[in-house]
Order: sequence, then C-alpha cells, then structure tokens
Amino acid sequence: ILGTIAAIAPLLGLLGTVTGMIKAFRVVSVQGVGHPSALAGGIAEALLTTAAGLIVAIPTIVFYYYFSRKADMLIIEMEKNALRMLNILKRE
Repeated sequence: ILGTIAAIAPLLGLLGTVTGMIKAFRVVSVQGVGHPSALAGGIAEALLTTAAGLIVAIPTIVFYYYFSRKADMLIIEMEKNALRMLNILKRE
C-alpha cells in the first residue's frame, strides 16, 4: 500500500499541475496576458497540487523503504533460524 501511495502521489500532484496550467492558459486565451491577477488562480492551483503531491510522496517513500528493509531483515533472520533448526534436527 505504501509503495502504491508513494508512486501515485506525485502523479496526482502532476495532474493538478496540468489542470492548473490549463486554467491559466484558458484565462490567457480569453482575457489576454494583461491580467496577471486572473492567471494567479490557475498558477496557484498548479503549485499547490505539486507541493501536496510531494508532501505526501516523500514521507511515504521514506516509510516504504524503512518497512521494506525491516521486512528483509526479518526474512533473513527467519532463514538463519530455520537453518539452525535444520542443523540441530540433522544431528539428532
């Protein structure tokens, strides 16, 4: 689940960036470039969604790699213990 969230969050941020820029360019096509305040809404949306996607993705990736590493270490420990148990059983 963490891997999926980490992969999708930046894409959702990018989607918001694209929709924000589409809004900004629609304003330019209707009102021209002489109204920067009209462009601000679309540009702000683009920046906010990009930031939101990164704010979600970065910690999620950190936790994902932390838990993946922890799971790998547990698997290695279980394999070591299983080999020890097999060696003990072979001796008896």
